[in-house]
Amino acid sequence: MARQETASTIINDTAIEVGLIPVIDPYSSQDAAFQQLAGLLNAAGRELVDMYPWETMQRQHTIVTAPGDTGSYALPTDFHHMIGQTGWNQSARMPIGGPLSSQMWAYANALDLGATTLQVSFILNENKFVVYPSPPPEGITISFSYISRNWVKQTDNTYTDRASTGTDTILFEPILVVKFLKVKFLAAKGFDIAVAARDFDLCYSSWTGYDKGAPILSLNGRSGFRYLTGNSVPESGFGL
Repeated sequence: MARQETASTIINDTAIEVGLIPVIDPYSSQDAAFQQLAGLLNAAGRELVDMYPWETMQRQHTIVTAPGDTGSYALPTDFHHMIGQTGWNQSARMPIGGPLSSQMWAYANALDLGATTLQVSFILNENKFVVYPSPPPEGITISFSYISRNWVKQTDNTYTDRASTGTDTILFEPILVVKFLKVKFLAAKGFDIAVAARDFDLCYSSWTGYDKGAPILSLNGRSGFRYLTGNSVPESGFGL
């Protein structure tokens, strides 16, 4: 998603769609409609984070084990959820196991294989990333990808999960946010949202499709460059 707009622009664009006259700064407006739009924008942004693993919300986190570690590490402050199958023990160039179920975690600890296993596994517990074995060997670099909950960029280049000024930049595709905010505003006012909801659904379907690239699928069941094909055979000289 390359295009990004400010909170003020998105609120005013939504206002136009619901029949309101735009204002210079929605956040300083005394109009109850604009105050409601500003509040609903935060609800819309947080729900969009929940809906789909957007590329713009993906982050990387790295842990390096050190002497004295217990094996329990705080998750990033903006952590929403981990992207599956992205955990790696970079030191051993091996994927890490997990997240383990409670049963598997109990089983691993009961076996007490910490001194002999080369496999690093983990469980998410009480907002912590907990590794097995615990304590872990020193100097292991563990990395994983996750979805951030921070969908707002402030003017000082910090990120948050709440828009509070008109100059805040919204990280989602603007038209997607406008369509969703329109649905929320009309619903809050008690209006029929059928058409607005359909427009949002179409927009959402389009932008989830645009958000990530996809490989070219081959009907012959093979992938990659084919070095030997019919083009490699000369057109004459057969049987000579």
